[in-house]
Amino acid sequence: MTVKRILVNRPKSEIDDTATMTADSGNARPVASSTAVPPVPTPMPPPDQPEGASGPADAEFSDHVSEPPPYPKPKLRIEIRDLNHEGADVFLGAVNVSAVIQQAVGNVQRFLYGRNAWYADPETHITPTRSVTVILRDMDGVAYTTGSELDGDHKEIHFSLRYIAGIKPRKERATSEIAGVLTHELVHCYQWDGRGTCPGGLVEGIADWVRLKCALSPPHWKREPAAVGRWDGGYQHTAYFLDYLERRFGDGTVRRINEKLRLEHYDGAAFWPGLLGHKVEELWEDYADAVKHDRPEASGTVSQ
Repeated sequence: MTVKRILVNRPKSEIDDTATMTADSGNARPVASSTAVPPVPTPMPPPDQPEGASGPADAEFSDHVSEPPPYPKPKLRIEIRDLNHEGADVFLGAVNVSAVIQQAVGNVQRFLYGRNAWYADPETHITPTRSVTVILRDMDGVAYTTGSELDGDHKEIHFSLRYIAGIKPRKERATSEIAGVLTHELVHCYQWDGRGTCPGGLVEGIADWVRLKCALSPPHWKREPAAVGRWDGGYQHTAYFLDYLERRFGDGTVRRINEKLRLEHYDGAAFWPGLLGHKVEELWEDYADAVKHDRPEASGTVSQ
């Protein structure tokens, strides 16, 4: 995976290597903060396993799959638009930029598309994301993801320097908070959305579910005692509901949800019964009851 660090304002046609110091403003979608817990790394392939070969780690694949597909390696870029901003110092001091972005991409691919850490599930189809550019700039909010000027296969994550500068307590939380926000936004670079019809709460819930699985949840996240609200309330509320479904229906449930959103437009009346055999309202009621009575499928330790 190639990472190119670029500290520039990017022209429409290309990205050059001339450093500039500017400040922009914009709008962002809020993303929750996280605790000082290191992200879950994507392990390296076993040293005795040749690149592209199947081995013991792939024994779970069915016989008709001779060689599972490896994860694609997108081009990764970083652009800092104001090196004089306090948030730039916090960001560069808190994380190894190359490592944290590569690690986050690996974790997102693994949880949305993988049967193990090195190969994708052949029954899933990963998005055609060719590159991701993380742009640090002075703006309101926290972060948002969009397609680039090239096309939708080239993604941009806009991350607020103002927000990064305001992380507190900085020493304890900056590293994991930055990794958590990047992980959440990278999910948006790789998830399917029912061809634009998926409820926003489910889109955001899947992103925070991956963040939850990476042990990057902030201290204020919790399963509500009565699971108040709606299943598609979004963010951590839906993330914990999805975690419950993953426990109840087995590992890979969220992966199946994502794949179904690739295949068809979202129709709530048919989507959930067709996938899990129940209406989503019934599943939410079951989840609320499980939380209320502290049943293991709702309150167990998050698996890694």
